[in-house]
Amino acid sequence: MTTVEHTPLLSVRDLSIRFATRGGDVDVVHKASFDLAAGETLALVGESGSGKSVTALSILQLLNPHQASYPSGSIQFKGEEILGAPPVVMQRMRGDQISMIFQEPMTSLNPLHTIEKQLNEVLLIHRGLNKQAARDRSLELLSLVGLDQVAERLGAYPHQLSGGQRQRVMIAMALANEPDVLIADEPTTALDVTVQAQILALLKELQEKLGLAILLITHDLTVVKNVAHRVCVMRHGKLLETGDTRSVFANPSHPYTQELIDSEPRGRGAKVASTVPPLLSIDNLKVHFPIRRGIFRRLTGMVKAVDGLSLELRPGETLGVVGESGSGKSTLAQGLLRLVPSEGTIVFDKQPVHELNGSALKALRSDMQIVFQDPFGSLSPRMSIADIILEGLKAHDRLPSAAEADAKVVQALNQVGLDPEVRFRYPHEFSGGQRQRVAIARALILEPRLIVLDEPTSALDRAVQVQLIELLSDLQARLGLAYVFISHDLKVVRAMSSRIIVMQAGKAVEVGDADDIFDRPSHPYTQELIRAAYSVLPSQ
Repeated sequence: MTTVEHTPLLSVRDLSIRFATRGGDVDVVHKASFDLAAGETLALVGESGSGKSVTALSILQLLNPHQASYPSGSIQFKGEEILGAPPVVMQRMRGDQISMIFQEPMTSLNPLHTIEKQLNEVLLIHRGLNKQAARDRSLELLSLVGLDQVAERLGAYPHQLSGGQRQRVMIAMALANEPDVLIADEPTTALDVTVQAQILALLKELQEKLGLAILLITHDLTVVKNVAHRVCVMRHGKLLETGDTRSVFANPSHPYTQELIDSEPRGRGAKVASTVPPLLSIDNLKVHFPIRRGIFRRLTGMVKAVDGLSLELRPGETLGVVGESGSGKSTLAQGLLRLVPSEGTIVFDKQPVHELNGSALKALRSDMQIVFQDPFGSLSPRMSIADIILEGLKAHDRLPSAAEADAKVVQALNQVGLDPEVRFRYPHEFSGGQRQRVAIARALILEPRLIVLDEPTSALDRAVQVQLIELLSDLQARLGLAYVFISHDLKVVRAMSSRIIVMQAGKAVEVGDADDIFDRPSHPYTQELIRAAYSVLPSQ
């Protein structure tokens, strides 16, 4: 990695952040200090809730001023103080001089506007381009971040894109005006390993070309090790260790840093004998979405999101589903649960799910739960954590007495490693990883037999990923749960799954025993995925 002359472009000194909550004031960051130079990548790493994202949001003053306060600190950009700067100053700076890639693209993109309108808005406000020039630049940006069929994507709405595709749109928007500083909050969380490598290579190329300074917030230590010049380790709002990346990884001075480095998904999914009757059987499942154009919205084609897929899943077994963004993984999950219209045969515990409707289908849903990819989008901002977790019991008329309900919430939160005292708070008061654990607790409280986990660990740091894998494995062993485990993180998939299905363009290109697929992949696409997951990311 090239050496960067450390002349601070961004300087943070003694930054403290305090949140006002219903239970009183909470200090979330304590006297954090760091510098970021032009052409440098500084990584902020630490467990979920350590204060990484809050620190980043403070740089652009994006925290709620009625909730957040700053007992001490200074944030300087190019030698000028910006902490407490007037809104008009920050508005000119945001997206132009300092830009940000947010952790949750679905909640950051406007659901009512097309991708083209949202990209053009950035270009028109800060660059004053005409409509055609803005469109041309938008097409160029979407191509740069590896999005396919870019002309068609411009007219799409956020809900019509996969999680990874939405993340790439966010990256394109952040890079649109070639900012001096890019704050990247988990920029590759929702991306498959092959696209992750492309995005990191793109950021590195832009950094070398433009002298871009990058503040990288991530829980992926492989990414940090290969792209960051320096690293800051945070825990409980405090910076525990700061230094050159290679030195920190080679000789960590703080025990917590050593714990993070040593955290790696381990183990293998429990194998279930093929003689055990399947809990779930799917035959020739198809989920096709119509493409309509023109004033009369005539049908011009079909998007074959899932195209003729068959599988079986037994009690106590985990089926890992892997593939690139847009391959149909999440649509498969929604299709087998009848959350989107589908064709084909779906049998759960000898019941033909594909034939059920109304109350009969609702009754079955308590046995078939899902943890969605975007925890913030799937949690009601108006409900407390306790009410969110109890939502399923209420929907199925299984809500016990107040005391018993509270005990169940406490138990569910303990199961996913959250302090039960948080049950009185609201989703916006939590980090992305903490919200994901709330979503898992909501699924567990119904004691289902099948759980579809759609990227359940994508927002979690490695240490918490390991804890969650152990939790899910323990629950599976005790309760005989069956999991459909969807993830782009192949290391996590291998630790969880006994069998794996590899998807590409809506089809299963390879299905088999997890060890066989990882050790002896037969399809070229599977080989490419595994090579990207276990090789060094962009060369230094």
